[in-house]
Amino acid sequence: MSPQVPLLVCIFALVAGGTAPTPPPTTPPPTPPATGPVVDVGTAGQLSAALAAARPGQTIRLAPGTYSGAFLSRAAGTAAAPITLTGPPTAILTNPETSGTNPGCSVPAAGFDPGYGFWLYGAAHWNLSGFTVTGAAKGIMIDASPHVTIDGVFVHDIGDEGVHFRRSSADGVIRNSRIERTGTAQPQYGEGIYLGSANSNWSCHGNTGGIDASDRIQVLNNRVGPGVTAEHVDVKEGTAGGVIRGNTWNGQGIAGQNSADSWLDVKGSNYLIESNTGSFSAPGVFANGYETHHPTAGSGCGNVWRDNHSDLGGAGRWAINVTSTSKCAGNLNVVHASNTVTGAASGLTNIAVTP
Repeated sequence: MSPQVPLLVCIFALVAGGTAPTPPPTTPPPTPPATGPVVDVGTAGQLSAALAAARPGQTIRLAPGTYSGAFLSRAAGTAAAPITLTGPPTAILTNPETSGTNPGCSVPAAGFDPGYGFWLYGAAHWNLSGFTVTGAAKGIMIDASPHVTIDGVFVHDIGDEGVHFRRSSADGVIRNSRIERTGTAQPQYGEGIYLGSANSNWSCHGNTGGIDASDRIQVLNNRVGPGVTAEHVDVKEGTAGGVIRGNTWNGQGIAGQNSADSWLDVKGSNYLIESNTGSFSAPGVFANGYETHHPTAGSGCGNVWRDNHSDLGGAGRWAINVTSTSKCAGNLNVVHASNTVTGAASGLTNIAVTP
């Protein structure tokens, strides 16, 4: 286990009176065992009914097969009795057709199908494991649903982003999962894993103090790419205190649209980014391995890179490009000497390296 990262204090100017974020945890929380009955499903209709009737402690178990439809749950589990949706990789959720009129800000409404492969809305304490999501406008959408764990899923061939924690869905985990070929409809929106929302969307998705505080998300031991057309993880402003560890990024196919030309764009603050391995090879557009940006005051600060290994394939400039230090006074981004790089035109990083 890596040593504890020192607490980096960050005072946000995003919201008046904001407080410093909780430091990132160093290990994921354990997944509580199922405590209630198992509900076996084998058809799309049975799955929809089980999701609507889900109760704390239940496990919904998917049989192998293809489930086509709009799969949504608004049922919440509890910390002691989460709700589980599980199945083998041959249990495939797909949602190829959207329908109805968006009621605004993508909230559930009768007759409205946004084309998500699987959607939790206001549904805390879920475990999602094992199954596959494909052929949807967006993959797995987690809205206003804290404490959701995604473990061992396969998300591929998705029109926009693969997995999105949104509307202050804090304290989530995505681990041991594969994400490939996103952005098939809109390459500029083909993020593999999306944490939070851009500040331009806070009027819709910012439901905690005006921001989307999808904080303390842990991204662990996943394989992202090839064919992910935007950032492999897009860390949005307003989010804080997460851990991104042990992942493998394959940048082949990054499209470079809408400035999406790196594995990670870190606009959140106080993230620990460590022990990841990234590579890039043609085709694709690639500028840097990791980048920071500061779209709002206090964002993109206090992040720590340690023990990451980057191969830019001769196409990128820096493994870690920190765009500004003047905007992070008192809470600087830190790049440790334990990071390594090959195939970079300019080198490891554009800031001073910390031992």
